[in-house]
Amino acid sequence: MQPVFKARRSFLRSAVTGSLLFPGIIEQLLADDRDPLAMRAPHFPARAKNVIFLFMTGGVSHVDTFDPKPALHRDVGKEIKADHPEIKDRPGYERIYLKQPQWTFSPHGKCGTEVSELFPHVATCVDDIAMIRSMHTSHSNHYNATLGMHTGSFAFSRPSLGAWVSYGLGSANRNLPGFVVIAPRQTYAGTQVYANDFLPAAHQGTLVVPGPEPIANIKPQVPIDRQRFELEALQAINRSHLDARNHDSELLARMRSFETAFGMQMAVPDAFDFSKETTTTLNDYALQAGQTTGFGWQCLAARRLVERGVRFVELIDTGSSGNWDAHGDMMTHVGLAKNVDQPIAALLKDLKTRGLLDETLVVWTTEFGRTPFNNRADAKGREHHPWAFTSWLAGAGVKPGIVHGATDEYGLRAVEQPVHVHDFHATILHLMGFDHERLTFRHAGRDYRLTDVHGEVVSDVIA
Repeated sequence: MQPVFKARRSFLRSAVTGSLLFPGIIEQLLADDRDPLAMRAPHFPARAKNVIFLFMTGGVSHVDTFDPKPALHRDVGKEIKADHPEIKDRPGYERIYLKQPQWTFSPHGKCGTEVSELFPHVATCVDDIAMIRSMHTSHSNHYNATLGMHTGSFAFSRPSLGAWVSYGLGSANRNLPGFVVIAPRQTYAGTQVYANDFLPAAHQGTLVVPGPEPIANIKPQVPIDRQRFELEALQAINRSHLDARNHDSELLARMRSFETAFGMQMAVPDAFDFSKETTTTLNDYALQAGQTTGFGWQCLAARRLVERGVRFVELIDTGSSGNWDAHGDMMTHVGLAKNVDQPIAALLKDLKTRGLLDETLVVWTTEFGRTPFNNRADAKGREHHPWAFTSWLAGAGVKPGIVHGATDEYGLRAVEQPVHVHDFHATILHLMGFDHERLTFRHAGRDYRLTDVHGEVVSDVIA
């Protein structure tokens, strides 16, 4: 069922390891079942223990942020040939014209990586960043591209990257979920971006919504001793129910969730209690004392979660100001960048100061780029652009202060060392200690993997 770890689907008996709920029967239960959330060794020594995945939903313009193109300034308004079906077959795009970036680029850090003025704070961190300017993807629709960036599949529901990491490594803290997604609202593709799909249900992402109560109903309503007694009785009934149903994965996960929820009553309030953070730290993340929303809150929460052993934390930027889908006016990028720039830089610097950047992989990406052209020379916006965009990595195992790959002079296509989404996933898994071709799960008669039948590790970005 699980060829990588040769573990059976049933995990109830070891799910109680270390639990306060069933101390008297642990040894008996450990005899013949295995917990899917138990910590496991990867294929080879991992460079990273945790991942913080920063997803800018909507499609960030690479040519306005991290991929400088002087030729766009030089040739603004120039008509270029629409030689690709995705352009020439689109109504209104029989003729297309180059559009210049509206922000200037300048070199930063010792490495001299150029970043636009939209990201002045992230620009101070470039010596720790591996910039990938040759990303490309397989779909130009938000739903499909977002699904692809999260699951490796552009058309069908598949397990998310976070679920694969949880499946591969297990949980380092049994009182917190191993995979957490922090987002004010859903992005394109909805819950599929953090779903477990055919992996055991214990590996699905837990959604945290910024606000006064990030995870609802977390405060206990009855004394702990009474709750422990009630849960033990409930689990005894559930075990009988489970035995009659061949240890179904969904039922097993539901039973395990009761125990996790029990521990979360103590662990979650602590993880999201920022009252002990210094005023300096809050200011660094652009937070006010007592604030429970904003991308700065998401970033600080991510740091606190990885400190507590959460394996994979995704932060989705779906703030009140909309997303990065700038069809009508590129100036919307100003507010969007301001919202995330300082918190992201604060996160990188905070992790580094605490020694956590050495074991935490920070990923910044979007689903695709935006066109360096439009159907009018004076158009204010840009359209979807799957042929080229920029993503970056920082932290554990990443070669710092480099630029990998390049697009052509206008940012139309990735032409040097192109990196597909499958390659991106293979590289992330490699840094987590996995051979992406061996991290598999048998489902419906075949062995599935995150990268399907594709993907090559981008070795140039690995230290």
